[in-house]
Amino acid sequence: MAAGGSNPLRAILYAFFANAGIAVAKTAAALHTGSSSMVAEAIHSVADACNQLLLILGLRGARREPDAEHPLGYGKLTYFWSFIVAILLFSVGGLFSLYEGWHKLHQSGPIENAWIALLVLALSIGLEAVSMRGCMVEVNKVRGERSLWRWLNESRSSELVVVFGEDLAALLGLVVAFAFVALAAATGDGVYDAYGSMTIGVLLVAVALFVGWRVAKLLIGRSADPEVTAAIQREIARGEGIREVFNVITLQVGPQIMVAAKVRIAPELPLVEALERVNTLERHLREEVPDIGWIFMEPDVSD
Repeated sequence: MAAGGSNPLRAILYAFFANAGIAVAKTAAALHTGSSSMVAEAIHSVADACNQLLLILGLRGARREPDAEHPLGYGKLTYFWSFIVAILLFSVGGLFSLYEGWHKLHQSGPIENAWIALLVLALSIGLEAVSMRGCMVEVNKVRGERSLWRWLNESRSSELVVVFGEDLAALLGLVVAFAFVALAAATGDGVYDAYGSMTIGVLLVAVALFVGWRVAKLLIGRSADPEVTAAIQREIARGEGIREVFNVITLQVGPQIMVAAKVRIAPELPLVEALERVNTLERHLREEVPDIGWIFMEPDVSD
């Protein structure tokens, strides 16, 4: 039942090293060319690199053992830091790019040494494509036969959704920047550069809002993946001595799952034997779904 899991940390590291290198190159190009699109892209890459550090912080914090104050552990720290990343992507990335484009629109001028900007953007597209490929390797491990859109809507891995969103926005932003800088260089009209920065800003705001909404649902409290929840329900129904399953609730808590179930046990079973059947079922569920961290099974005679 349990599929091979992904390694979000690997995807985050791919993105971090790519963005760190790209940020340095973009900043140098922005200083040499004065391109508004390059400034927007440089800020975007710096923000992305910082965001990846926050995601790593969330993954590390989520590993802390449960304690008296946090009996379900610290798994939701990944959601918290992922939400902070979405806010930074919206503000530092998106809104700043819109501001920079608006400012350049009213003070437009030709781009100096445009070839430097185009060269850096072309190299950045290559590096970002490598990062995106690394991210997709991890995504494909968990999405199975589902479409990418369905996986984005159903995924409970906030950090993987964030990295995918950032990589996609970065790749599209680079293509947009390259196109508009090339137009500005070809026409000598810096207004295209301003349009490029504003387009990048709109793109980043849209991605940030989508990612933020997906993560917010996890922060509020979301059930486990629908396929996993259905499989858990089937396994409980097949349990020896289980006559009826009244209700099954799953809750995603970071990388782990909490399961609460209300079932009707065969009434002819002695109490001790009924409890043994429940314990056996719980052990079986943990074997079938290793991500289960907590199971609360309530035997009853009616719902």
